[in-house]
Amino acid sequence: MEYVYAAMLLHKAGKKVDEGNVKKVLEASGVKADEARVKALVSALEGVNIDEAIEKAAIPVAAPAASSGEATPSGEAKADEKRKVAEEKKSEEQAAAGLGSLFG
Repeated sequence: MEYVYAAMLLHKAGKKVDEGNVKKVLEASGVKADEARVKALVSALEGVNIDEAIEKAAIPVAAPAASSGEATPSGEAKADEKRKVAEEKKSEEQAAAGLGSLFG
């Protein structure tokens, strides 16, 4: 993971992401650089638009809670939520039962 962080740091600083720079960042952070990993990282990032990749990977922020003027969820939506919670609980119970068999 530190190899990817090094590449991102270099990109953010406006430096070229190449083997020499990645090694320098890793060594400055106290990580012994593995030649093969550095080469693999640099070749994997060749031709990749890092800014675009970061935008696509960004997780959208949750919308703020509904204000008092907005409509409340319908009964159907509430029923779906309850069903999902019940299914999750059932799944957890089944997983716990399976684990119980491991310990006899």
